[in-house]
Amino acid sequence: MNPSPLPADPVTMRAYVGTPEGPDLRQVPAPRPEPGEVLVRVGAFSVNRGELGLFARREEGWRPGQDLAGTVVRAAADGSGPTAGTRVAAMVDFGGWAEYVAVPTDRIAPLPDTVKVPQAATLGVAGLTALRALRRGGALLGQRVLITGASGGVGSFAVQLAAAAGAEVTALTGSHRSLDVAALGARTVIDELGSLKGEFDFIVESVGGEVLTTALKLLAPLGHIVLLGTSSRLPAALTISSFVPHVRQTLHPFWVFGSGEPVGGDLSVLLRLMAAGQMDPVVGWTGSWERLPEAMEALRERRVAGKAALIVDEGV
Repeated sequence: MNPSPLPADPVTMRAYVGTPEGPDLRQVPAPRPEPGEVLVRVGAFSVNRGELGLFARREEGWRPGQDLAGTVVRAAADGSGPTAGTRVAAMVDFGGWAEYVAVPTDRIAPLPDTVKVPQAATLGVAGLTALRALRRGGALLGQRVLITGASGGVGSFAVQLAAAAGAEVTALTGSHRSLDVAALGARTVIDELGSLKGEFDFIVESVGGEVLTTALKLLAPLGHIVLLGTSSRLPAALTISSFVPHVRQTLHPFWVFGSGEPVGGDLSVLLRLMAAGQMDPVVGWTGSWERLPEAMEALRERRVAGKAALIVDEGV
């Protein structure tokens, strides 16, 4: 479907601007790409739970948004990257909740024909976090892998990627199982860790608090655990005795924005998996971008399984 007529060289555009009270949709100057950037007309973007708390911490006027997909309307002046008319997914540092975004060409990936823009817009932070975190576990074929927070954006991607790599996946979800995690590839689905027996070779942990403390007790002597966050907002009681006698266990804090550049190559990996039917983004909330506050509230109250996708322009 061709985009509805909007200028390829816009002077102004609509975009969300950050305020202490939350995002405010305003008319702002359109971006002017640097030589190594393409101008993308945004078709959809997604919201990450980690973005919800940024508004109270940042000064008014910042531009939120990291995950998006759309169509290139102006190619990069230096000749790098895709040509105008190419559908792409992207991850940026800020400014993604807008009609247009200037994106470095190493932070985008072209969409396969079978991948839709709203689904591609959910990849960014969550998909790359899952992919790169799982790489810390090495070869996962035949390994026992525990993934906590499995019904969230990162967790739902991690379950699928680990299962596709041949791991025996156990998924910890919340008590409200609004998502069929077993259908994503988890062999075992639980809502609390106390029922587990045995040891895990690799653990992807994003809940924190008592979940992290218990997960460490389930780690194999040479096992690895990657820490992605603390969605419970509770501290974990850890001491050296948490690792004794298995002192060769490793614990890796992980943050996707510190995991290396460029991101375009890994976005392409995820898009190829989507096109091949090996990964399906779980989109638990879809609506117009003008309903962003509603989507954020649903995420905050954990009423969204997987990701929330906001449609900016259905014609892109």
